[in-house]
Amino acid sequence: MIALLSFYLFAFVMLVAAVAVIFARNPVHSVLWLILAFFNAAGLMLLAGAEFIAMLLVIVYVGAVAVLFLFVVMMLDIDFAQLRSGFTKNLPFGIIIAVVLLAEIILAVSAWRAGPELSGAAPREAVEPNIVGLGQVLYSRFLFPFEIAGLILLVAMIGAIVLTHRSRGDVRGQKIWRQIARKPEDAVKLENPDVGGRMKL
Repeated sequence: MIALLSFYLFAFVMLVAAVAVIFARNPVHSVLWLILAFFNAAGLMLLAGAEFIAMLLVIVYVGAVAVLFLFVVMMLDIDFAQLRSGFTKNLPFGIIIAVVLLAEIILAVSAWRAGPELSGAAPREAVEPNIVGLGQVLYSRFLFPFEIAGLILLVAMIGAIVLTHRSRGDVRGQKIWRQIARKPEDAVKLENPDVGGRMKL
């Protein structure tokens, strides 16, 4: 009974948050509603027994992707009048996309319901947690592709660092060795001048 109530609570809040993402006038509010939707989706995954997916939703999507969206939206100077001006022009295209997505959702739900009937057998219950099974498969059969993916991400990270920290000619860098080698008598000493007087160096 508690699991059923939790499911309906998470599902209701997630649907409300998803609708608020679309209809919120402020993009920052849309991202905040998106974070709420991710949290409730993680709760649904916990109820379904998919702890790994719930952890990914919280750590990757909420902790990285949604926060990145929030910072990017807050840094951009968005003209809301210009955004609303193209709504009526792109409305037919949006309706076509919405109809196609609705048809795909209906087909997916019908195929999901027909799955056990077509196979003739109910799905087997898991004998071990899905995180344990995923780890065993990932670090045994797919160890080489996993290492290759990590190497590609490492090369991308190094490339991003190199592109970001390139030398610029219009920036004066800090020379620490000159600061350390400076003598006290070479330092500039500022003294408060008298009224009407000049500053002494």
